[in-house]
Amino acid sequence: MHLRQIRFVFVSTLLLATAAHAENAPARKCNAPAAECERAIRSMASGRRYLGALVGEIEAGGLRIVSIAQDSPAQRGGLGEGDRLMSMNGKPLVHGNQKDFKRILSEARDTGWLSLIVQRGGILKRVEVRLEPLSKAQIDKIVSQHITEAHPQSATTPQP
Repeated sequence: MHLRQIRFVFVSTLLLATAAHAENAPARKCNAPAAECERAIRSMASGRRYLGALVGEIEAGGLRIVSIAQDSPAQRGGLGEGDRLMSMNGKPLVHGNQKDFKRILSEARDTGWLSLIVQRGGILKRVEVRLEPLSKAQIDKIVSQHITEAHPQSATTPQP
């Protein structure tokens, strides 16, 4: 019985020490130089089409629009916060998840169009959205955010 108490105290102490160490660990930084990251991000984002809507899963199953980016294709197309996604490009999403949404969205990047059926206030509504390329300002914001978070020394040091 005494051995169990000692083992319990030892394991508890070990877990607490591990948790304390994890909290004090610095946030993981990017391993590539900041200039290389900037080139890679600009290359990947250039010409990439986007929707401008944040989609979340519903506890009962399915997907709902959580937020819409200002002046985005989603906003111009008529999507609204709280809309429940029923189908997208003819594929059902009534019980869909994030993975399904991303798969259908990536398939639509070639054509640039999404045809959605959403449920808003108990009524089904068809919404057509044209995916648009990211603007230079949006790409600049993505690059700036990455440099600030992953390369803090570069964000404060002026580049020659």
